[in-house]
Amino acid sequence: MKEAVTESTAKTPRVLIVAEHASARFGGEAILPLHYFRVLRKRGVEAWLIVHSRTREELSRLFPGDLGRIHFLPDTKYHRLLYHLGKPLPGQLRHFSVGFLSRLSSQRQAKRVARRLIAEHRIDVVHQPIPVSPKESSLLHGLGVPVVIGPMNGGMRFPPGFAATQGPVTSAFMRVGRMFSGLVNRLMPGKLRAHVLLVANDRTRLALPKAVRGRVITLVENGVDLSLWTAAERDGRPNGPVRFAFTGRLVDWKAVNVLLEAFAKVAEKTAAQLDIMGDGPMRSQLQAQAKSLSLDGKVTFHGWVAQADCAARLREADSLVLPSLYECGGAVVLEAMAMGLPVIATDWGGPADYLDATCGILVPPKSRGQFVEDLAAAMLKLASSPQLRAEMGRAGRRRVEQTFDWERKADRILEIYREVCSQF
Repeated sequence: MKEAVTESTAKTPRVLIVAEHASARFGGEAILPLHYFRVLRKRGVEAWLIVHSRTREELSRLFPGDLGRIHFLPDTKYHRLLYHLGKPLPGQLRHFSVGFLSRLSSQRQAKRVARRLIAEHRIDVVHQPIPVSPKESSLLHGLGVPVVIGPMNGGMRFPPGFAATQGPVTSAFMRVGRMFSGLVNRLMPGKLRAHVLLVANDRTRLALPKAVRGRVITLVENGVDLSLWTAAERDGRPNGPVRFAFTGRLVDWKAVNVLLEAFAKVAEKTAAQLDIMGDGPMRSQLQAQAKSLSLDGKVTFHGWVAQADCAARLREADSLVLPSLYECGGAVVLEAMAMGLPVIATDWGGPADYLDATCGILVPPKSRGQFVEDLAAAMLKLASSPQLRAEMGRAGRRRVEQTFDWERKADRILEIYREVCSQF
């Protein structure tokens, strides 16, 4: 039964957001704190942000009138040492080893700053949106105000037919990390003592530490800024080649190598083009693969592309393809849907939470050979039907407007802030 709205629940709380990074340029989960701060300040909510100084330049440009509300944590010698130690390591191994130690150091700094800001500005609630991993521990407890953590999104594993993608060292390290996550969370019990834990789905709920005390609420992790990702009218370009697009980091679990194999089959039968937006350690290897598949002139590697430029390029595309094998969220799927693009994605993890048959094609990752064939078949299906692309695009835009708009997320997070403050 819903609580009656009282004076205390109706009051808009004063909010402190704590995050390692808040950045569109960094990509991934770093964009989430940025959006929370953006939408809250847009609505006039009294909000402050603690973040690492690595994002100072970007945030200074985005929020020139709110710099007094952003507190930058310094880059210490310890942070720099960990960064250099982690450079030779594979991405996921680096994230969960030296990356974890770096995030832990930043949280210690952030906790000291948070105590001061809570006292100075009469903060009502602290929100820690990232890391999104349900297993990772938090130091944010004992602050004298309620703490909200999430939305988290995790509990992922590689599809059975692609387990080797992760590599034996990273796989073993992650298994050990999961085994000891309960002990680490008891030693650093912020997550166990949090008043509200937000999870994106049931998979993440099941991955939470066993001894959590707070209320667990489901809230989608990602959202879309509809002022940036705007739908464009598409006529299917009957006189020009169909353009497929990929956007994301060029790392092994994104499976761009599989996409290139599949696209080679499409290129044999159509004049289709593929735009790859993103950068990463596999770029040179993927460019060599494209050349070996005789895809010169058909595949373009654009490198890292700013969000506004990415949106402009997607307006020229006919479909997004995301073959990722380890995608807990997949904000690019929602951004493409918002722009009226049909999406082809892996039927595994986050994209399966966003897409249905009305707005895209989900491809099950059963084996490498099957995955290549089915990705190619999906691309050929969309390439052959401008009408189907248009229908799916319109359905995707409606779905985003109804469920994934950042303004709707802001409505819900403010409700949660008010509820937790009224019960504290």
